[in-house]
Amino acid sequence: MKSKCCFNLLIVILFFVVSCSENENSSYVSPMGNDNNPGTAKKPLLSLQKALDELPENTSGNFTISLLDGIYSINKPLVVSADKFRNPDFHVIIKAAKGAKAVISGGERISDWKSLANDIWEAKVNSAISPQELFIGDKRCTRARFPNTGFLRVKKVGEDRRTNFFFEKDEFPIPLNNKDVELVLLHDWSVSRIGIMEINLETNQLTAIDTIGTKTLDFFRLDGWEEHPRYFLENDQAFLDAEFEWCFDSESEKILLKLPSGQNPQDMEIFVPLSEGLVLLTGSKERPIKNIVFDGITFKHCVWNIPSQGYCGIQACHFDGRPDKHWNVVSAAIKTEWAENILFDNCIFKNMGGSGLWFSRGSKNCSVKNSVFFDIAGNGIMIGEGQDRKVNGKSWWQETPEDVAIGNSVEDCKVTQCGARFYGAVGIWCGLSAETKIKDNHVYGLPYTGISVGWMWSPVPTPCRENSVDGNHIHDVMNVLSDGGGIYMLGLQPGSKLVNNRIHDVRINAGRAESNGMFLDEGATDVLVANNLIYNIAKSPLRFHRATTNLVKENYLFCSPGNPPIRYNRTKEEDIQKVDNLVLTEGDKGYQQQLDDAIERFADQKNLADATNSQKSSSSEKP
Repeated sequence: MKSKCCFNLLIVILFFVVSCSENENSSYVSPMGNDNNPGTAKKPLLSLQKALDELPENTSGNFTISLLDGIYSINKPLVVSADKFRNPDFHVIIKAAKGAKAVISGGERISDWKSLANDIWEAKVNSAISPQELFIGDKRCTRARFPNTGFLRVKKVGEDRRTNFFFEKDEFPIPLNNKDVELVLLHDWSVSRIGIMEINLETNQLTAIDTIGTKTLDFFRLDGWEEHPRYFLENDQAFLDAEFEWCFDSESEKILLKLPSGQNPQDMEIFVPLSEGLVLLTGSKERPIKNIVFDGITFKHCVWNIPSQGYCGIQACHFDGRPDKHWNVVSAAIKTEWAENILFDNCIFKNMGGSGLWFSRGSKNCSVKNSVFFDIAGNGIMIGEGQDRKVNGKSWWQETPEDVAIGNSVEDCKVTQCGARFYGAVGIWCGLSAETKIKDNHVYGLPYTGISVGWMWSPVPTPCRENSVDGNHIHDVMNVLSDGGGIYMLGLQPGSKLVNNRIHDVRINAGRAESNGMFLDEGATDVLVANNLIYNIAKSPLRFHRATTNLVKENYLFCSPGNPPIRYNRTKEEDIQKVDNLVLTEGDKGYQQQLDDAIERFADQKNLADATNSQKSSSSEKP
């Protein structure tokens, strides 16, 4: 009897120890949970923010937050600050529980629909939001536009060449509410989205609420590139004539949605973004936030609101910051600032209203791996920052170059359908950053450039150095705009390299300037371009513009008729050292066989790399 009692007491003690251990080292969260629960698997918390707020302070070891199956709806970003990370040995893993599909959504479901004529439905929305995007399931619906596909052409620009233009009579349906209409006008490598002040039907003249295109650069005149630039109009009931189009009327605060005959929106999951961002990981220069892993989580739905004076793009989702002269940027759903050793692994980023993921200033050794970026309004991934931020009245890269984002990486990711609204967006954008590794990614289906590195239009020294773009597969880019390429690079880049990339099907050349496989722009210096395969390019596989000394070595350059392998714009040809490159033009003897052999060779290299990475992954464990 005594031994039996002792045994039972031991069981109770062990249960207590295990329970305490579970509570101390992990917590569970579920959309069906309760924030008054202890956060165990059987009694999970309701909100991820609650789990983050209750992280133990000044401790070491690993702490795991497991997200059970379901959608975690938020109306403001989750905030993780450095206060919880005083011990450098403390690691937090935020992951989808085994077998769970965990979705963090900043969207609001619209469910109270009323049927109107012509298969159009209407729904009242939260008065706090003015929807710019609408999703049915994972499908981005088209905001009602004219024309439904393609573009109109400016007939003639106005006298100031900045604020207005003339159009052909009866060229488009007259909007019912000018106040909500957005003019979308395409420049060579960027786009403006701006409101309309007036449509004059006597003179056939359209006037915007402000300058169309940036005020800070003189060459952003309406006819600065093309005499008759492309444009379309968006968001009015007069344009609502195609299935799955929608618009928002700000006066009635109602969404109008056109569906196929017989379909009922009550049977659909229809969301509009509500939260301005999803996750903010923020530290300080003195105390960076460290050691956080996000594993297997889907992030979707977030808002980035166009400023009241419009979005006038300059390049790569940077835009005119009116009324000041600084360049602002379309922010990202997930952003790190003064962060170290942050990892996103096996995650999905989709249906975003701004950009996707941003390792911003002071981010060090952060990475995203094995993840998918799909259907994003702006840039897919951003690393580093531009040149405008001031410290003590000077540009940060001059005054505090140690602020540079350094040692960050993007590996084995799929990036597609970015720039869904801001066509000048880039799949993977790196500003002034150092030791960045962009490796083995699949980047495709974009309106503008695939990968962009650098942010200085001269060879002046900056912290930008030793960046590597290696082994990426980039294709079907530059589908809307021009003057970019599969890879775009600029500025002084000591120790940087573009190697082992496969780039093809840059077939559309829509604007004045040409598009290329690789475009090394102003100030591009000290770059190694080696062992790249470039083919099916509308213009030259390589282009240098105001570049200086660079090495082009052992590349496979397949050219279309009439286009040289390398175009030199205001660049001394002798400054570009060329060593052992294979150059063939379509129609040359052996062209197709050489191309087929090169494609097979690069595929073998990729398969070998995948096998090696798989072995490394299976033999390693996450922190």
